[in-house]
Amino acid sequence: MKGKLRQRWWSYIGDMSMERKLFLVFLVIITLPLSFISVISFKSYSKSIQANTVAYSEKLIGQMMDGIDDYIEDMKRISSMPAYVNDIKQNLIRSNRYYEQKQSMAGADGSALLAPGDFDLLLSIQRGIEGNISFINNIKRGANSVYIFDAYGNGYYSAKDGAVRLDLKQSYEFWSEQAKNSSGEALLFGTQAYTSNLQSTRYAFTVVRRIVDGLWNPIGLIAVETNISMLENQVAELDAVTHGKSLIVDEYGKVIYDSEEKLLATDISNTMLYRNSKGAAGSFYDTVSSKERLNIYSSSGKTNWKVIISIPVAELTRDALVTRNATFAATLVIIVLALIISLILSFALTKPLTRMIQLMKKVQGGDLDVTFRVKRRDEIGLLGHQFNRMLVRIKDLIQDIYRIEQQKKEAELQALQSQINPHFIYNTLESIRMTAEINDDVEAADMISILGKLLRYSTSDLSGITTLRQELLYVRNYVELLNCRYPGRFILDISVPAALDNYSLIKLVFQPIIENAAYHGLDDSKPHMHLSITCEVTPQKLLFHIRDDGIGMDQATLERLNDRLKREEPPRKSINGGIGMKNVHERLQLHYGTAYGIEVDSCPGAGTDVVLSLPLPERQNTDRKII
Repeated sequence: MKGKLRQRWWSYIGDMSMERKLFLVFLVIITLPLSFISVISFKSYSKSIQANTVAYSEKLIGQMMDGIDDYIEDMKRISSMPAYVNDIKQNLIRSNRYYEQKQSMAGADGSALLAPGDFDLLLSIQRGIEGNISFINNIKRGANSVYIFDAYGNGYYSAKDGAVRLDLKQSYEFWSEQAKNSSGEALLFGTQAYTSNLQSTRYAFTVVRRIVDGLWNPIGLIAVETNISMLENQVAELDAVTHGKSLIVDEYGKVIYDSEEKLLATDISNTMLYRNSKGAAGSFYDTVSSKERLNIYSSSGKTNWKVIISIPVAELTRDALVTRNATFAATLVIIVLALIISLILSFALTKPLTRMIQLMKKVQGGDLDVTFRVKRRDEIGLLGHQFNRMLVRIKDLIQDIYRIEQQKKEAELQALQSQINPHFIYNTLESIRMTAEINDDVEAADMISILGKLLRYSTSDLSGITTLRQELLYVRNYVELLNCRYPGRFILDISVPAALDNYSLIKLVFQPIIENAAYHGLDDSKPHMHLSITCEVTPQKLLFHIRDDGIGMDQATLERLNDRLKREEPPRKSINGGIGMKNVHERLQLHYGTAYGIEVDSCPGAGTDVVLSLPLPERQNTDRKII
């Protein structure tokens, strides 16, 4: 089925005009490369944009992570300051001793009475530690809160914005539990949500470190806490450049910060986004809400935090789409212009060929007087030149053939005219001789006179052209001579319009038919044979009926005779003169054309009707030119 369809298409293309084929070739040559180049360019440009975006985004992420790492390092350095500020350690030791004594002096119910001077001691310790905290808090911008706890969990703090955790005790317990196995190194805790004393929910990440004395004994705990607003500006700048959304997660999959602040402090370790972010850095594509995204991620070697940027591909390729549309529009304009030019070129190239085809059709119709105008010396010009030379050669050949055919016809006419049946002459002369010997009277002289007329008519004027009146007079003399031989046996009746007396025709067209009737159709059972020549004028031709009332012929003989008249074969000589009608038929067709000649109709016992067709008087010259 596919093979037939392919063959049908190839056949359809093969039957197309040259102009359409050229246009189709131009269409394929112009459209396919331009379209292919446009598509490849767009895809290459899009891939280049995405690759550059990945590289650039990774660079931006690295720079942002370096800034965050530096900030966290500063937080860690701040958390190590109590180890170098002896005043802080002394105040913590004083606080620990005070609460240790209070615990030992506590009553059965666990309560202790505040002794005189204790309030002043606590106030002194608090002011000392909080003053140090305030100093620490002013060292680094963005460190919103610093908390210092003694070994018994008593907290001292300083917050720039006045927002202090309400869950300070619970936070201490959590931090203390996580730091109990540490030897004084800083611990980083990701974003946590808490309620402040300002009755607002805050999100912050914290650096926690144990405080030890000179003998490495733990005497307290410091927590340096930073609000996530510190990350907001950096992430916003990153999103503005990449046109995406950013997400910062810790090594456990807990969200440190996200651009929309909807996932703060939540666990996304089970999401596909986090699972696909394997390794230290990389990129991948995913689809969310039927929209494709490019996800780029990079990790910090210091904090193990990971930044993930999700950029919509549509946003990423927006400029590329504009470029693509502009490219496609320009390509379309170029294709349309190129096709218009190709259409003009194909028309210009095929116009001479079309002109030549029209000339060939005229030549096919018989008009050889045409000429192809050669304007250029290209292949079509050479073809036109050869076409003109071919027409000249054809006309020369036609003239040569026409001249040869004319000579041939004249020779055939002369040969046919010379084919007079000598049998009749011999018999007639024998009759004259015998009559002269027996009677020695005027009858013999008449017969000789008639014979002389017949001989002079048949042998004079080699062109063989006579008038109808002279031809019919020749027939009368011939029948009169027949009656000399067969006294009173033949009766001739001629009924032809007098207007046709000067009708021009070739010699000896009626006499051979009369002769054929006399010698082959004579019925010995009848005392007389009636012969008649009549003329019928039709719109197409003249019909002369040469009738006799002889023995006629059967259907088989009639068909053989008509078939022999129609066949183109050289006449076969016969001693009984049977070639007469064949000769007349061939001579008529050679002279007037194949539309004319002889046709025979006969019935046994009813005689024979020989129909001789000739052109109308006004068509004689035209028909002869055709031959």
